[in-house]
Amino acid sequence: MSSIEAVVSKTEQPDRGRSGALRSYLLIAPSVIWMALFLILPLAMIVYVSFWTQSTFKIEPKLTLDSWQTFFGSDTYLNSLWTTIRIWLIVLISTFVLGYPTALFVGLFVRNKTLQTALLVLCVIPFWTSFLIRVIAWRPMLGKEGAINILLMKFGFIHQPIEALLFTELSVVIGMTQIYVVFMVGPIAFMLGRIDPNIIEAARDLGAGFWRILRKIIFPLSLPGVVVGAMFVSVMVLGEFATSAALSGRKVNLLGNIVVTQVGSLKWALASVVGVILTVIMGFVIAGLLRIVDLKKEL
Repeated sequence: MSSIEAVVSKTEQPDRGRSGALRSYLLIAPSVIWMALFLILPLAMIVYVSFWTQSTFKIEPKLTLDSWQTFFGSDTYLNSLWTTIRIWLIVLISTFVLGYPTALFVGLFVRNKTLQTALLVLCVIPFWTSFLIRVIAWRPMLGKEGAINILLMKFGFIHQPIEALLFTELSVVIGMTQIYVVFMVGPIAFMLGRIDPNIIEAARDLGAGFWRILRKIIFPLSLPGVVVGAMFVSVMVLGEFATSAALSGRKVNLLGNIVVTQVGSLKWALASVVGVILTVIMGFVIAGLLRIVDLKKEL
């Protein structure tokens, strides 16, 4: 009987393995179908449309490289590409410089959970209003007769208004930094809140100063939060168009502005080209950030 039972158990094991694999496939099937229909298929369609033949007010499904040649052969479009990358880098750095100290204070120095939550909610309060209202609100702040110029002149820092604060690339950077800095603060504060205070206390007992503790312990442990925040900021800044249009007086054209303009002009092929380029840039940025830390392991 023991030999018969052994043979039966051996035949049942492959069946259980197949049924387990089938259940796994059934569990992931809804997600795979969703991603295929609403991510992979639209992206493939955008790539396909980018090769269509575009006339003045007509587009035909005849494959051609004209729209790609138009983009890479135009100084205007290439300048928009470099401007988008430059502003993204500046905003990414500025949100980190402003966001990390804030997150350090909230996540590490404030140990009361209720106060931590209150401070994080305070950072999110601007999001209770419309995005466009938050963008346009910078106009009376940065204008020639705005609040910033008035305060600077009142305290004697300047003798005449600074005109470069509005309708320039600087105003776009200021607006984006204020809007997106909270997306850098949140993930970093979360990671800092997970640091065991005993580790920092042990480093102090061994004679390490604050800056050495920050460099050797705090920053490495908070690096996953920095990467997550950088991913959030990068995706949103690279796809921006409203902030640059409102605060630069349409003097600063990003790739997102080109997409909006081309879609409004019914030039779907060229808009698809810009969309593909933006997607590729975002893909490289996210892939590069994910190589810094293993988020699956750290989070």
